[in-house]
Amino acid sequence: MNVLMISPGYPEEMIHFTRGLAEAGAQVIGVGDQHEGAMDPVARKSLAAYLRVETLWDEDALAAELKDKLRGVKVDRIECLWEPGMLVAARLREELGVPGMTVAQTIPFRDKEKMKQALDAAGIRTPKHYRAGTAAAVREAASRVGYPAIVKPIAGAGSADTYRVDDAAALEEVLPKLRHVEEVSVEEFIDGEEFTFDTICADEEILYWNISWYRPRPLIGRTVQWISPQTVTLRRPDIADLAVGRNMGQAVLRALGFKTGFTHMEWFRKPSGEAVFGEIGARPPGARSVHTMNHACDFDAFRGWAEAVCHGRLSRPAERRYNCAVIFKRAQGEGRIQRIEGLERLVRRFGDAIVAVDLLPVGAPRRNWKQTLISDGYLIVRHPDLDTTLEIADAVGTDLQMYAG
Repeated sequence: MNVLMISPGYPEEMIHFTRGLAEAGAQVIGVGDQHEGAMDPVARKSLAAYLRVETLWDEDALAAELKDKLRGVKVDRIECLWEPGMLVAARLREELGVPGMTVAQTIPFRDKEKMKQALDAAGIRTPKHYRAGTAAAVREAASRVGYPAIVKPIAGAGSADTYRVDDAAALEEVLPKLRHVEEVSVEEFIDGEEFTFDTICADEEILYWNISWYRPRPLIGRTVQWISPQTVTLRRPDIADLAVGRNMGQAVLRALGFKTGFTHMEWFRKPSGEAVFGEIGARPPGARSVHTMNHACDFDAFRGWAEAVCHGRLSRPAERRYNCAVIFKRAQGEGRIQRIEGLERLVRRFGDAIVAVDLLPVGAPRRNWKQTLISDGYLIVRHPDLDTTLEIADAVGTDLQMYAG
């Protein structure tokens, strides 16, 4: 099987999905705008061929360029797991006659307003929502939704450019920050805990599914600098308290007609127990969440996705053995990392429960924590018992400190 992989080396998770395709037996043809020599060695080794293009974002030019470069080559699948490139991949499938998600099928996964309209029609509980393309329209939508309200990009990913506004005065402070965003969704604020529902599917069958718990909810974690946000992959996603989310996730996939690939849905559980849809992408979660799935199950979800895409099955089931948490760290101060305190004590205390450490080294410049959840690095921990996992994750949050200056 010849699989065209768009952007095989970026973002970082794409390296592992490219490897997964090669290990699943595919001949992987990479398409990207970076020099091949600049690509990660794992991704480069996994490619049967690499087509460097001028740009990935001019759909007409890219389709014409690839038609020329692929003349005589049969392409069986076109894959892109990076949010900005999903519509490009759909357009290329149509242009090159390759099966998979069309533009029309992809749009509801990228356009938050059309997404929620489709789910409203299917009777799935979504927040009240309106599309707005001008400041006046945002004000009008907020008055209809009521305060507090959420304002976020129609085609955004994660919590970037997402704001909670508690009244009209707060909205006026936010509007100038959104001038670079073409359209936004103005939505009802849902008060509750936030979870994911992630799947690997083949031909509309869910082959693997996962529920993760955000601590705290992302909107808080992405706006308060001192917090060390956590994503906790749960060993027992089948418990009764989470059934409303599982059932909603399955209904969402049916309503949107999703067939094959990775999906990442976010949903809220209100104090009453009601589940409310958040949003969904036809892609994996970022911020090392696939890594936590792997550590929780001693499983390779990167390869599992590739097997689903290429063969319609998984070579082995995922066995849920651990709860697993990734904890993101932010240094105190500005400039370069000066010192890291508490890591050795944590390793001595928790030993094998700490399965990954990836912190910026001393001397490295701080990352902009508002632009990347990865921030200045992370630890991944796991344990069969949930309370113990949370205890370890909270200890990492409080006892590990990074300082910059």
